[in-house]
Amino acid sequence: MATESQWLPIARIAEQMQSGQIKARDLVERSLKTIAGKREFDAIIATLDGRALARADEIDAMVQKGDTVGALAGVPFIAKDNFLVFGADTTAASNILRGFEAPYQATAINRLEAAGAICVAKANLDAFAHGASTENSDFFTTKNPHDKTRVPGGSSGGSAAAVALDMAPFALGTDTGGSIRQPASFTGCVGYKPTYGLVSRSGVVAMGSSLDVIGPIARTVEDAALVLDVMAGIDPLDSTTISRDSSSYTKFDDIISRKKIGIIKEHMGEGVAPNVKAAIEASVQKLKDAGADVHEISLPSATLALAVYYILMPAEVSSNLSRYDGQRYGYTFADAKDLDESYTKSRGRGFGKEAKRRIMMGTYVLSSGYFDAYYKKAQTVRTKLINEFNTAFEQVDFLLGPTAPTTAFKIGENASNPLAMYLADVMTVAAPLAGIPAISIPAGESEGLPVGLQLMARSHHDRELLNLAHATEELLA
Repeated sequence: MATESQWLPIARIAEQMQSGQIKARDLVERSLKTIAGKREFDAIIATLDGRALARADEIDAMVQKGDTVGALAGVPFIAKDNFLVFGADTTAASNILRGFEAPYQATAINRLEAAGAICVAKANLDAFAHGASTENSDFFTTKNPHDKTRVPGGSSGGSAAAVALDMAPFALGTDTGGSIRQPASFTGCVGYKPTYGLVSRSGVVAMGSSLDVIGPIARTVEDAALVLDVMAGIDPLDSTTISRDSSSYTKFDDIISRKKIGIIKEHMGEGVAPNVKAAIEASVQKLKDAGADVHEISLPSATLALAVYYILMPAEVSSNLSRYDGQRYGYTFADAKDLDESYTKSRGRGFGKEAKRRIMMGTYVLSSGYFDAYYKKAQTVRTKLINEFNTAFEQVDFLLGPTAPTTAFKIGENASNPLAMYLADVMTVAAPLAGIPAISIPAGESEGLPVGLQLMARSHHDRELLNLAHATEELLA
């Protein structure tokens, strides 16, 4: 069960580090001890003990010399295991990458380390980020901190569980169709998906390249905003990156009474569990009581978003996974008689069922005779959805709804039903298709299980969205 956090707010940790009140080594040792003490939740694939402690000693020495340390000085964090990080293998929780050592680090990791943060562990995930429950990991299934019989969500389930279990003040996740926000909802954390391109993806294992974003999972909106503040901005190693806001993402004020918020009609109808709907409606009432102008708004194509996503995403997955062929790196079938058998056996044994399913789906929709019927049509509907979001944001400042249609489901409940598993993303896929920022914040609990409230803003309005989320978080506390 998740407990009261042992960690101070991240900004406070950095302040105490700078003043010499606490030591980075003590923080890292505390984090590693907590990880070791909660192994039964299977949130962590590997720890980086040696490198983490060495970095902590470097930062402590800097403080002792009177040098200025960064905004995240001494703060331990956990990276989803699809980030390239020195000190442990990068596997993406797939057998085909067992034993792979990163030749360089992800830009996001480098920027966090430059600000003084210390990566202490790699978190479990659905292999190659393909899933909504972390049951698709080739290694083990992560358990929900609130109920060990339930999933923590996915694909960043290990990262979300680690934060909820107090293993570190924050963790990194990736979000292609909801993989930061949905596990944050299931575990009672804050999960932030930035505007597409705001954070560099260099050094992160690709899934769907027109959809993938990197973001933080944290205890509070303020902590998530501070982490984003460090990571955001243009990177010459990622041509899709965009300019960051000129102001800090941590500048907050009370804006609820001055903003119009639209409740997405299509996200509050059939398929939403009554307990989830009740929690969202209670949150809406609090926003109204605080002076917000909240009313229903329709996004007609939102009902098609899941179908569009499960055409476009597998198409991009099939392309991105073609590099794992057993010839250059990763698992190789050593006893192959010829090149054809090497390809077949390496990929056949290295990839799990879900990766194979998505490769086949993607190859099919891109194949001759089906490209126009599926892929091209899906891109047309994607454009229609983007236009509907743009129209909605001419009427309101923000959009609101549940993060997921249910609370965390039982381990194994949807494992043999891919369609039921895919439906766990039904509320979250629209935002990445449109490239807009979205956040999940806790909106209470139902029968001991967290419920997440999702807020969305137009592209490039990340600071405004974090501002609203922070004010809403305080309102719901």
